[in-house]
Amino acid sequence: MAVSPSTALRYQQSDPDVRLMLRVRDDDAGAFEELVRRYQSRLVRMFHHIGPSAELAEDLTQDVFLRVYRSRAKYEPGAKFATWLFTIATNVARNAARSQGRRKEISEIDTKRQQDNSGGDLLARVAVEASGLMPTRLVEGEERASKVRSAVEALGERQRMALMLSRFENLSYVEIAEAMGLSTKAVKSLLSRARVNLKEALADYIEPGELLEPEDESE
Repeated sequence: MAVSPSTALRYQQSDPDVRLMLRVRDDDAGAFEELVRRYQSRLVRMFHHIGPSAELAEDLTQDVFLRVYRSRAKYEPGAKFATWLFTIATNVARNAARSQGRRKEISEIDTKRQQDNSGGDLLARVAVEASGLMPTRLVEGEERASKVRSAVEALGERQRMALMLSRFENLSYVEIAEAMGLSTKAVKSLLSRARVNLKEALADYIEPGELLEPEDESE
């Protein structure tokens, strides 16, 4: 779909990352390196939690940036740069899941995650906040990390993706819908079901009766 000049100008003026990508379009290697610096760790973290294998997170991230670079000549800013980037990332995640036959090497994934707990506390906080439960009695240490990982991994693939984009990347319903190729209504439904599923999975670890009101994500 063609991007109107007024839309392109609006995003160019409001989003510094769009301006960087326009420089990449003009073959500015430094601008591309800056975008990689800004988004690499965020993509690795997302793929670590929603990809077909945690060990593939860095490879999938490299695939995303390779696609970004290859498509630079045709780039037109029809959305925030982050929305465009995570649209590419969701496609990469889907393709990787299909090629892996949706198989998970559980023992290797668990070993990797026990060795690398960076982001583990953040994932725990996000999962509990999304569930609407007050984390006063959430157990500490490895038991907590294992319980939270299990709760997140038990979510459907699209629920996990919507949760990551909403809670980690702070994308709006509209931006998540665009990134995932869904309607806004479908995104709201995914996040609502994810919240219910997490609440049920983590309820035994929370003080009974202590609930947080689910926040109203902006559109």
